[in-house]
Amino acid sequence: MNPAILNSQFVQVALPIVLTIFIAAWMNGRSIDGINKRIDDIVRRLDSIEVRLVAIEGRLTDFGERLTRVEERTSPIGRRG
Repeated sequence: MNPAILNSQFVQVALPIVLTIFIAAWMNGRSIDGINKRIDDIVRRLDSIEVRLVAIEGRLTDFGERLTRVEERTSPIGRRG
């Protein structure tokens, strides 16, 4: 390899700048992919939590209706007459 090439302005100034930009862009792309994967995981978890909460809500609604019927049957106010 010719030592004059290593002493050229391109190698000393432009090449490190180009390499830095390339590495920064590559690392930024990797971090964005990582963030997107984390967001997707969070969305999946929230979706599963929502499904479970809807099921719980349905059960509580059923219990509320049943409790209301029991209260109506056993309430002294409801049994007048």
